[in-house]
Amino acid sequence: MLEARGLNAWYGPAQALFDVAFDVGANEVVALLGRNGAGKSTTLKSLIGLAPRATGVLRFDGADILGAPPFAIAQRGLAYAPEDRRIFDDLTVLENLDVGRRDDGPGPAWTVDRLFDLFPNLAERRRLRGGRLSGGEKQMLVIARALMGRPRLLLLDEPSEGVAPLIVERMAAMIATLKREGLSVLLCEQNMRFARAAADRVLILESGAVRFSGRFADLDADPAIARRLLAV
Repeated sequence: MLEARGLNAWYGPAQALFDVAFDVGANEVVALLGRNGAGKSTTLKSLIGLAPRATGVLRFDGADILGAPPFAIAQRGLAYAPEDRRIFDDLTVLENLDVGRRDDGPGPAWTVDRLFDLFPNLAERRRLRGGRLSGGEKQMLVIARALMGRPRLLLLDEPSEGVAPLIVERMAAMIATLKREGLSVLLCEQNMRFARAAADRVLILESGAVRFSGRFADLDADPAIARRLLAV
């Protein structure tokens, strides 16, 4: 579904990604792990067209999307849920969801009622303004709004950051539900336990380059890899 080869990215003169290469298959959840500053968020921004400058090969369903504007990439079926929870504080939950609505997207159709089944906390607060939600509820709203665009691949940037453990457990269950619905997910995370519960495969970035790619079982077989690449 998604293919990245030799992906490089820059912020001004500073290079942030170095020949990053990976795939995300149909109906697959891939975790992208790494310490702060490893290049995880930059990778997602490069995929959705928000990196200041990127080079390499980037294909989605065989189409070249590198350098395309974000709206065109989104129309092809990629959706991005950023880590900084960019919701509209002055709009209600329902109004925030309506902003992301798309009736002809390539992925599964998500109605408001279906999303409220997936995120019961949002159902209870449907008429509450976004600025009055908790951090975990804002994160749920960001994801739900992305799903309203009917994507085939969802990019999640640090969804567990600053979120209560109970909500993190619900998010892992939510990702499993999305996979059953036919979505693929690229999950950028630092929470190893959450990533392990949600993902099929794992990539680890260090200093903007992929240092490990495989399954969690492969990572468990050599604990020194995780200590070297992930330990603080």
